[in-house]
Amino acid sequence: MSPASPSYYALIPAAGVGARMGASSPKQYLPVAGKPMLRHALDAFRASPLIAHTYVVVSADDPLIDAVAPAERVTVLRCGGATRMESIRNGLRALQGSVDGEDWILVHDAARPGLDAELIGRLIVETGEHPAGGLLALPVVDTVKRGTPGALATVPRENLWLAQTPQMFRYSLLCRALDAATDPAAVTDDASAVEALGLAPRLVEGHPRNLKVTLPADIRIAEMYLAAFRQETNNEPN
Repeated sequence: MSPASPSYYALIPAAGVGARMGASSPKQYLPVAGKPMLRHALDAFRASPLIAHTYVVVSADDPLIDAVAPAERVTVLRCGGATRMESIRNGLRALQGSVDGEDWILVHDAARPGLDAELIGRLIVETGEHPAGGLLALPVVDTVKRGTPGALATVPRENLWLAQTPQMFRYSLLCRALDAATDPAAVTDDASAVEALGLAPRLVEGHPRNLKVTLPADIRIAEMYLAAFRQETNNEPN
């Protein structure tokens, strides 16, 4: 009997407060194009036939998630931590016994509402069986400057990429990488933890609409991208 094919699971850490937004509620619940920001991400994974299930990690006393998370194909894990890395670690521990070590975990930012099933499929297909996993990213196109007191330098932009999410790794590898990370400040994304093991995840080109909402002005930008995407989709021939 041949071994079962690995499954793909989404894991969304959503226990943050989004302090830079200056809003009265965590930013993942702010409305974007008519629905909470987090719901856009959840709906993208639910729309992908490649994703077996989606898990969202929130704080134990989160009062808003029940009204946002759909009941189908989504499980809420109330084990969020003080940092993003801690929330992901706690979520991975909660999945122990429910997923196989060779299954793939797609970690996605709750504040990226521009994700869609096509991007998810692209990440899965182009990462393939790469042993170090893969992530969506955008090549840097602007001129990059490094400024220090009394000095300014242009940084060559060749081979520079802006990391996005989802970032996709085998369950066992991601657990090992995060358990080995002793400095949360040094782990700015999950790929950096994997890189610290001496591995190089595959870069898969993403899309500008998959931007991370960080500041209030980003909401309007995200809404413009979503409106343009809806129009493109509706104009596609049958």
